[in-house]
Amino acid sequence: MPLLPAPASAADRQDARPDPIVFVHGWNSDGSTWNTMAGRFRADGWPADHLDQWTYNATQSNATTAARLADEIERVLDITGATKVDVVTHSMGALPSRYYLKNLGGTSKVDAWVSLAGPNHGTETARWCAGAPCVEMRPGSDFLSALNSGDETPGSARYATWGSPCDILINPKSSVALSGAANSTTGCLSHSQLQNSQAVYDQVKTHVL
Repeated sequence: MPLLPAPASAADRQDARPDPIVFVHGWNSDGSTWNTMAGRFRADGWPADHLDQWTYNATQSNATTAARLADEIERVLDITGATKVDVVTHSMGALPSRYYLKNLGGTSKVDAWVSLAGPNHGTETARWCAGAPCVEMRPGSDFLSALNSGDETPGSARYATWGSPCDILINPKSSVALSGAANSTTGCLSHSQLQNSQAVYDQVKTHVL
């Protein structure tokens, strides 16, 4: 007669909790832009302290933001007791988080990574704004050339991107996809709608679980 599995211990139940999610917004934005998506994760069982709607200074270099992100992820790991986080990004938020993964040891701290409408290979729209992060988002920039050299999805993290054919801020549309990632094209959504779409949320939730 087969043995029945033992009841889950408290430690097992803790291990079954989802990874904390660190949300990384884009240029000219802040953590409140994630209210809809974070609310959906919370309704689906993610503890409130596992949903970090991080706000950072989006006028600084993406390399500087990456260093700040490293500190923020350490803070979240300390608070939650988790060993890894999931990182969900929108637009420019893809770039400092990728820099963190590639250059600052982030591959050992990130389980799943998500890019919604990320200018991973640059966007011509960034020629219309000024400052370090805008220069870095322009196609062919030194920052992007270095970031995309070699392996675009280093380490064992599970990478995924979502891009929309109706996103007029990402030009060219092919900028979003990364070699080695699970790359998806959404329906006709605007740049900001990718964060609030129920269909995109369902797919992101499946990816991070």
